[in-house]
Amino acid sequence: MRIDRRRVLSLIGAGAAAPAAPAQARQTAAAVEFRHGVASGDPLNDRVILWTRVSPDRADAMVSVEWRIRPLDADTVLASGTVETGPGRDHTVKVDVGGLQPGADYRFDFAVGDVGSPEGRTRTLPAGGTEDVVLAVASCQLHPGGLFNAYEAMAGLERLDAVVHLGDYIYEYGAEADDYGMVTGAALNRVPDPAHEIVSLDDYRRRHAQYKTDADLQAAHARAPFICVWDDHEVSNDSWTEGAQNHQPRDEGDYSARKAVALRAYYEWMPIREPRAGLSMEAINRTFHFGDLATLVMVETRLTARDEPIGYASHLPMTTDAAGNPIPDVRGFEVIRHDPARELMGADQIAWLKGELEASRLAGRPWQIIGNQVVMARVAGPNIADTVPAPMIEGLLASLPDAIRAQVQQSIQLFRFGLPFNLDSWDGYPAERERLYAAFAEAGVSPIVLAGDSHAFWVNDLKDAAGERRGVEFGTSAISSPSVGDAVPGLPLGPALAQTNEEVVFCDQSSKGFVLLTLTRDQATAELKAVSTILAKPFEVRDAARFIIARGPAGAGDLTRA
Repeated sequence: MRIDRRRVLSLIGAGAAAPAAPAQARQTAAAVEFRHGVASGDPLNDRVILWTRVSPDRADAMVSVEWRIRPLDADTVLASGTVETGPGRDHTVKVDVGGLQPGADYRFDFAVGDVGSPEGRTRTLPAGGTEDVVLAVASCQLHPGGLFNAYEAMAGLERLDAVVHLGDYIYEYGAEADDYGMVTGAALNRVPDPAHEIVSLDDYRRRHAQYKTDADLQAAHARAPFICVWDDHEVSNDSWTEGAQNHQPRDEGDYSARKAVALRAYYEWMPIREPRAGLSMEAINRTFHFGDLATLVMVETRLTARDEPIGYASHLPMTTDAAGNPIPDVRGFEVIRHDPARELMGADQIAWLKGELEASRLAGRPWQIIGNQVVMARVAGPNIADTVPAPMIEGLLASLPDAIRAQVQQSIQLFRFGLPFNLDSWDGYPAERERLYAAFAEAGVSPIVLAGDSHAFWVNDLKDAAGERRGVEFGTSAISSPSVGDAVPGLPLGPALAQTNEEVVFCDQSSKGFVLLTLTRDQATAELKAVSTILAKPFEVRDAARFIIARGPAGAGDLTRA
């Protein structure tokens, strides 16, 4: 499929002339622009969040913003109102519009005086009698990493009910030459703003603002409602309850303060409902019912319960063999990794999730979907000596930069022992994963699990430690963030992972794009949509793979490649 950006923008109204201001009389306000587009999110069957941001000519200005919503195919204004915003919420606007019809398409816009915003399109969740649902699944959009072509492709879809975003909506890194993604960012003139690593409230606000100036991201937000959850980079890399790999208290202050301002900016800049009264800012887990067809449960795996991640450098003990040579103490490491006290979601959230899944099954919905940030399947690193000829490995290592070569050599050695490919996933918390699988079984469901974070496409057949099938996982690749396969382009890493691991049915460690998930009453179809490039326009879209899940007695049944 060839993407014509002009056609996409004309379909949704983004990037075109601003629509006429609402009919009621207006008074001209101070100079204002709508630089960051419009968005909608958290749809229910009778309501949806509408979002925009105004840019006034004075940073301290208070601005009255009018909003309105209409049917997609009519000019009748169904609801309208005025919201005041100012510097206290970075001039963002968020309206929870109720009284809407289920399963209906709407268009909406905003205005300040005679200045109108672009027009957006949104859709409420269906009620009963739902025949099908179409969802796009996205994750990991590093602004300097490349163009957001996948969002342009999403915006051009004929049918799209919602976008499920699994996190890493922004990244915290700076603009130094060796900062993450800056080789590409410098070439494409996609330089982070601010140019330093973000720490303060103003920093996080500016970074969100920069991302939402991207025309392709604006087009996707204007096309369909987003259902979002954060991962780690919305705060800092490899974050957990009390810290993060990329947070140094000596230089960057108190982690809890940084987390608080990061989440404040997130709630300001994202089309998401605020936490319910009495809940903390971290309580982002919530449930969406697509009529009588499916339940989507969004979980939180970073900030509410996650214990500090383990790593090979910090937690793998070394011992010696009979000749006195150092070797990794794999048994000692596995004791640490399998510690039953280690948590990722926490007991309270697992109990809540079990209740949501069970309620969905009892309501007769055939599909239960979990919006989860990190890969759930058991994935051992491949012993590439079993799958790749030795001369090819030697040539690959010789072609790599020194720093990357050392990392790849270390991984090749460690993976000979069957150790996990990625400890920042559920593989770093195997005891917690068994508790989660037990909750699936007790709820009587075999869910479809969605995963982001890995910058790779995955299709995984999930099994517990006893070998019992517990669900099917579709992992989406990145919108633009670098993949492991990018660093070792000559290595067939995805096929090697599939060959090594029983649970891995398909893996693509290089392509960028999104997953298009279509649910009907009898089957679920996952199309792994890959864009041909993130370095230029125009581009092509292809299916990296296409899989079908037949409906089984507990949800996800047989998995086949189409």
